[in-house]
Amino acid sequence: MSDIKQDFGPATVGLHHLGLAVPNVKASISFFCDVLGYKLLGEKPDYPAAFVSDGTTMLTLWQVEDPETATPFDRRKNIGLHHFAMRVPSIAQLHALYQQLAARDDVEIEFAPAPSGASNEHFICLIPGGLRMEFVASVEA
Repeated sequence: MSDIKQDFGPATVGLHHLGLAVPNVKASISFFCDVLGYKLLGEKPDYPAAFVSDGTTMLTLWQVEDPETATPFDRRKNIGLHHFAMRVPSIAQLHALYQQLAARDDVEIEFAPAPSGASNEHFICLIPGGLRMEFVASVEA
């Protein structure tokens, strides 16, 4: 049996999509499309689910069956998605996005933009539905 990594390098070449369970798919569509500028690629009303993209990464938004009884994820106690990080084109855009999200009632800022290593700046927030999302920009040369 051949070793895929040895013969071809890594077995994967990047993220195709990230599936997220959300309490309200319509509210999530609104956040990603209206606030972050994503495009709605399609919907599956019988699930319900939606597919949104920033042109590089696709997110699938799957509504939980009963939002009232769904268990919120605790990143310190559960195995699973700790957070997801999306790249922002510039530090200036990162700061502008931070200001926009900090002004919203449905977003909880965990921390303001701060250095992350020598070459990035980032901030983390809880977006509508309680998902933990990070935004990262490379320090401009």
